[in-house]
Amino acid sequence: MTIDAVESLPTGDDEFRGHVRTWLEANFPVEMRFPTRRHTFEQSLQWHKALAKKGWVAPGWPQQYGGMGLTAYQQVMFSEEMDRVGVMVLPNFGITMLGPLLLGYGTEAQRVEYLPKILSGEHLWCQGYSEPGAGSDLASLRTTAELDGDEYVVNGQKTWTTMAQQANRIFLLVRTDKDAKKQRGISFLLLPMDAPGITVREIDNIGGYSEFCEVFFDNVRIPKTSMVGEVNQGWTMAKALLGAERILLGSPKLAKFPLQRLQALANEFGLFDDPVFKARFVCLAMEVEDMGALYVRLLEVLRRGEQLGPEVSILKVAVTELYQRVTDLMLEAAGEFGGTEAVIPLSDGSTLKPINPYYLSRPSTIYGGSSQVQRNILAKAVLGLPSK
Repeated sequence: MTIDAVESLPTGDDEFRGHVRTWLEANFPVEMRFPTRRHTFEQSLQWHKALAKKGWVAPGWPQQYGGMGLTAYQQVMFSEEMDRVGVMVLPNFGITMLGPLLLGYGTEAQRVEYLPKILSGEHLWCQGYSEPGAGSDLASLRTTAELDGDEYVVNGQKTWTTMAQQANRIFLLVRTDKDAKKQRGISFLLLPMDAPGITVREIDNIGGYSEFCEVFFDNVRIPKTSMVGEVNQGWTMAKALLGAERILLGSPKLAKFPLQRLQALANEFGLFDDPVFKARFVCLAMEVEDMGALYVRLLEVLRRGEQLGPEVSILKVAVTELYQRVTDLMLEAAGEFGGTEAVIPLSDGSTLKPINPYYLSRPSTIYGGSSQVQRNILAKAVLGLPSK
């Protein structure tokens, strides 16, 4: 499969950054900049289509499949420039997770079918991994897919499925062999969300809106060709995707974006005149830069087509906990506005609702594998410590 080549990009770092900055300044809608909460799939679809027309939807994909083919460092620069103009949208799981998996494990027919529709925004994907009782211990999942002729029949439940109410496709881990050990007998399926038997229920969060859902599957029938990879070999792909998810969730952007907003708030309130506050801010900023260096190193592993090892857990633990410390300081800096629903106007024309980044940061040390689970992984697989 090949896709028409995208525009040639400058090769020098300064020229590349300047080119991206100029285009974003001219094209990213002013009304979408620095929102008080993340834009949903639906709200950001027109922006996605603008990026698609430019050929800038998938920074890390190879150019022959419609991606930008950026180096690891260029991907970080691209993300930084997005942050600089206030791009705050939900992760596109088709771009960040499913696309790379299809490139590594899918058939050519699946790549031809799905990759162009991911790039165009025709397919909006959600991730069907976690279940009640199978979150951090994902291998304990119980959603089943049983073969019936040329179709699989899916039954079960997924939870904490991000934006399932807006997605029109879901990639799903299912158990296809109930008798195998839990890491075995798992397969990877692709389903349309309008298939008969799928029910979606929204979950309201503490901020009063719904980004997560429960998804129920009641005798949902899909063709055998919807399976990615071999039957009962889905755990290999799941681990690859978990590694990719943890580097996504461990992106320094997670802490860097709210740090930028904290800086704008501190400038507004004159907090940098306080040497104690300034020292605390600088310490956080230095940690963000440290995480950026580690992120580039791990991203380069993926670009070489290699799988990330257990060391990726370091990034996930460090960045999510740093994210929480940044939003803690943001609430403190906001003073009497910090624990309220107040929206603070800033001199740059944007607004900030300090409580929303704080809310978003709280579950970050849980989803994608809790910090406790990640520390156990590091202890056993990296440090070689005994289980008992």
